[in-house]
Amino acid sequence: MHSSRLALIAALASLPAGAIAQNAQGDVAVTIYNNNQALVQDVRQVNLPSGRTRQEFPDVSAQIRPETVTLSGDGFGIVEQNFDYDLLTPSALMEKAVGQTITLVRTNPATGAETRERAQVLAANGGVVLKIGERIEVLRDDGLPVRVVFDTIPPNLRARPTLSVTLDSSRAGPRPLSLSYLTPGLGWGADYVTLFDEKAGKIDVQGWVTLTNNTGTTFSNAKVLMVAGQVGNVAQRYGGYRPNMPAPRGNVAGSESGGDQLGDFHVYPIEGRTTIANAQTKQVSFLNAEGVPAQKTYEYRSNWLESQSEAQSAASVLKFSNARAGGIGAALPAGTVRVYMRDSKGQAQFIGESQIPHTPGGSRLAIRTGDAFDVKVQPVVDKREVITSDEWEKYARWKVTYPDGTVKEGYSERPKTYWRTQMRYVVTNARNVPVTVDVVQAGLGQWWWWRDLRVPAESIPGSQDDADTRHWEVPVPAQGKTELTVTFLTPW
Repeated sequence: MHSSRLALIAALASLPAGAIAQNAQGDVAVTIYNNNQALVQDVRQVNLPSGRTRQEFPDVSAQIRPETVTLSGDGFGIVEQNFDYDLLTPSALMEKAVGQTITLVRTNPATGAETRERAQVLAANGGVVLKIGERIEVLRDDGLPVRVVFDTIPPNLRARPTLSVTLDSSRAGPRPLSLSYLTPGLGWGADYVTLFDEKAGKIDVQGWVTLTNNTGTTFSNAKVLMVAGQVGNVAQRYGGYRPNMPAPRGNVAGSESGGDQLGDFHVYPIEGRTTIANAQTKQVSFLNAEGVPAQKTYEYRSNWLESQSEAQSAASVLKFSNARAGGIGAALPAGTVRVYMRDSKGQAQFIGESQIPHTPGGSRLAIRTGDAFDVKVQPVVDKREVITSDEWEKYARWKVTYPDGTVKEGYSERPKTYWRTQMRYVVTNARNVPVTVDVVQAGLGQWWWWRDLRVPAESIPGSQDDADTRHWEVPVPAQGKTELTVTFLTPW
């Protein structure tokens, strides 16, 4: 049954005057967190009579967490509160009418004459089954004009999500009531649009906050505050920043403070007030920095014993800082950075995107924008052979001092198999300018008991980043080639 063709009309049941009061949305403030959670604070002006009354608060989130609701004000106590989340729809009306009697109004297409029949609703499961007199009929959507008239609206159906509260007021009169609650369905994320000038070594950065509202309710003329950081909740599991591939080298956390903070989180208020409509995505600018120093670099990460038959593209990496001295001077909430460059005609063109985690002020960032077309690296295992224990380590001496001062010494022979691996990395550059490529060898610290690495020879001095990785900065001339050779001694 499609409501587009079947008209449904309900006659409202009369209610005692003043028994239920509707209190419209008031002065709204919304604090939105990164984990699909928001705090709504709504101050409504309510005229309370003396004694016990039921007050209704429509236009609350359809996903409200009822256990988080608080209602505060002067001169009243809360007797009971209920959240009615069944919304008034044609299908909901029909489902609630099962076992009840309704009126069918049919119109003759030829004459326009109307006929009315009383019918009992037997079922509304994927279709409506009716009992009309002594016959059973299925209400079909056959294009013929049919209206269903309901005698009343079921008490729990609401045109809008509604919170109803029974109050006991010690005095009559108007007063502000502050309603607050937590709700999912409101979220925000950061997006960054950057324009990189490679010749000038500068980048322009514009930051946008993207708000989404799927709560089923519009929050009108609201004060909006975004909180960057992972706020804990009982269903939370730890999940740090886990990109699909290893982040490029060069990401270093900073130590500059700046901006508004809430405990251990950063806050980003939207200037003025804004309306967050239901089922809406809204973007608001929060950062605009021009002429930030930046540089493009290249990086290739090789796995242990990786040997390629063909050269592979190096990653193109954009590096800059959000330090005050660089022109940004702000903590950056997690989001997607999209990078553009101008072509030979001056038109900005998209060259790649990457995600960043929550980044404190004063950090250095390395953004992978894609794979380079003209800069390639071919790792090759030139030779791998077993070496003897005498070339590595034949004996081990040990000394243990116990808490009581007792000292024990000893030694042991260590017959093991060790390996000498000779690697060659062929780095080519088809560009008409020289480049420097960071060649990274990963997999050097496979397990804790293997972390005994030695590098007796390398054609370019390298740096050990950690137990697992070592890197070399390989300069490559324009339209040229450089070969990096490295010898590793390892116990695997």
